[in-house]
Amino acid sequence: MNKSIIILFSIFLLVGCRNKHSQSKRIAIAEVGRVVLYYDEMPKLVQRGINEADSAALFQNYINKWAKRQLLLQKAEENLSPALKDEITKQLEETRSNLVIYQYQRQMILEKLDTVLTDAEIENYYAANENSFVLTSNIVKALFIKIPLETPDLNKIRTLARSNDHNDLQRLETYCYQFAEKFDDFNEAWVPMDKLSVELPQNIENEENFLKRNTFFETSDSTSLYLISILDYRLRSSLAPFEYVKDDIKRIIWNARRFEFIQSLENGIYNDALKDNSFKIY
Repeated sequence: MNKSIIILFSIFLLVGCRNKHSQSKRIAIAEVGRVVLYYDEMPKLVQRGINEADSAALFQNYINKWAKRQLLLQKAEENLSPALKDEITKQLEETRSNLVIYQYQRQMILEKLDTVLTDAEIENYYAANENSFVLTSNIVKALFIKIPLETPDLNKIRTLARSNDHNDLQRLETYCYQFAEKFDDFNEAWVPMDKLSVELPQNIENEENFLKRNTFFETSDSTSLYLISILDYRLRSSLAPFEYVKDDIKRIIWNARRFEFIQSLENGIYNDALKDNSFKIY
């Protein structure tokens, strides 16, 4: 270890041993021009289990990187043209303005915007905008099972998977959790048919015909049996079920409400400024 690293590490050890009451003054570690790096700005580089040489090397590496960045920054500030400096100042001012406005709008939204959406409001929006909710893909409510071919009593699995009886489906779920590689009822929600077909060992050439002809489908490869029980389906270009687009409608209504709130906020501030003469047009 070279002498400078030993001295540096000794300083850090000494500083680390001081209690909080003795650190009333900030401790300078390095300086570039008029910019100073203080000890309390250093990241926690010393980790338990790292030896003395490695710890000192980490500190030295951090200081070197800090110095190079500061030197480059100062060199750039010395050599940039006045026009570029003015442009940077404008960009910084614009960025700060946008950030301050955004945080204020966010604060007002959290404090004052009504975020409650009733089912009636969502359903009314769906009914009034059906043309906006046309399916672009086939969707299904289905049960999917992938199970090893050596699983005992596969015929029992087939029978239970075809059943609509709640008790049979519970027995199927218990059996599949014990033996199946994958068992998914997708929380009984609508899902794109693609989400099912990608699980199969071969492609489904025509999804529309497949869905019209099958309520139960099975196929296999060299190791596994694949079962699909189709409970319901909707074809592309048809109206999406309300449940399938309910969350989308919530986001649409929320975004519209948020936009209206921000517009009202801006207009209110503007009108107040006109009334109290804090804004004038000459």
